[in-house]
Amino acid sequence: MDPHRQTPCTAFEGSRRIASGSLHEVALKSKKVVDRGERAPILIFDDLTSQVIEVDFRGTPAGVAARLSPAPPEIEAPRGPGRPRLGVVAREVTLLPRHWDWLNSQPGGASVALRKLVEDARKRYAGRDRIRQAQESAYRFMSAMAGNEPGFEEAARALYRRNRKRFDEMSANWPKDVAAHAGKLASAAFPEQL
Repeated sequence: MDPHRQTPCTAFEGSRRIASGSLHEVALKSKKVVDRGERAPILIFDDLTSQVIEVDFRGTPAGVAARLSPAPPEIEAPRGPGRPRLGVVAREVTLLPRHWDWLNSQPGGASVALRKLVEDARKRYAGRDRIRQAQESAYRFMSAMAGNEPGFEEAARALYRRNRKRFDEMSANWPKDVAAHAGKLASAAFPEQL
């Protein structure tokens, strides 16, 4: 299934927001704008990461919608040993010998110890990770949509310094829809000011 299909997204025609919602809804609304012959570029952003989502607007709205549908499921190869029902994925980890010695001495072995360490870190640093992800997403969007706007660099500095007041001042003269979306994305980077 297309990983963007269920992810909320937002489309822009130039600096004007077209729509927000599921990729299917946003793509069809964007298709209407394309069919009107508008000249400004249309960009669709994933609302969580601000990655640009590529949509093929050729053909009819039904054709656009069909291309957004999930691909048929792939036939899985037989699985080897492990815990496939838990979703465990084998990958290589490179550690120093003393790290392997410590991990192997833990109850359940290295894999159990690593999973516990990762879960503990995820819980401990969840707030910090949310702020970092919000900063990265907002910056990605700002770079694409406001990189040439006055105050961009200072707004980016304010974003990473977590200074909401300065961020709002520097983005105030940007196109309205761009400033509003950048502010929405950045809001999680300013948690103390919510």
